[in-house]
Amino acid sequence: MEKQNTTLSLSKDLLNKIKHIAIDKNTSISGLLTQTLEEIVQRDDSYHKAKTRQISLLKQGFEMGIRNKMDWKREDLYDRL
Repeated sequence: MEKQNTTLSLSKDLLNKIKHIAIDKNTSISGLLTQTLEEIVQRDDSYHKAKTRQISLLKQGFEMGIRNKMDWKREDLYDRL
């Protein structure tokens, strides 16, 4: 996989905190950011796949067990004057 460098502009306070988190996780700042961004992308991909699957199911519709078996009329269900 080809990699490309990028530049971030972070406050010194945030950068120091990130350094400590990376040390605690026995990784580099780059490794920590890469892992976090990969997780974000994976969650986003999963969301879109699930959304597409659900929209497809809704378009297909669901068999409710009443196809051509309704022997009532709407008017029968509601007493209207």
